[in-house]
Amino acid sequence: MFTGTRIRAKILEQRYNQAMTVQTFREMLGRRPFQPVKLTLSSGQVYEIRHPEMAMLTRTSLLIGTDVAEDGVPAEFKIISLLHVTAIEPISTKAA
Repeated sequence: MFTGTRIRAKILEQRYNQAMTVQTFREMLGRRPFQPVKLTLSSGQVYEIRHPEMAMLTRTSLLIGTDVAEDGVPAEFKIISLLHVTAIEPISTKAA
C-alpha cells in the first residue's frame, strides 16, 4: 500500500516524465531549420513529419497530417499518444 508521500512522489514523477516528453516534441517541432523526422510507435507503425505545420502537439498527443497532397493540405490527421512513441529518427533530406 502506498503512503501519502509515495503517492505524491509518484504523481510528481509522472508529471516530470510527461513534461520531458512534451518538451522533446516541442523542441523537435520548433527546430529551425526544421529536420524531418520519422516516428516509430510501440505498435510498429511509422509516421513521417516532413514539415512542422503537419503536426500539432497537445499535452498527451501529437496530431499528424497524413496523405498530404501536392497543395500541402493533408487528407486527414492521425492522433498519436506520446506514450506510444518509441523512437524519433531524422529523415535524410539528400538532394536527388
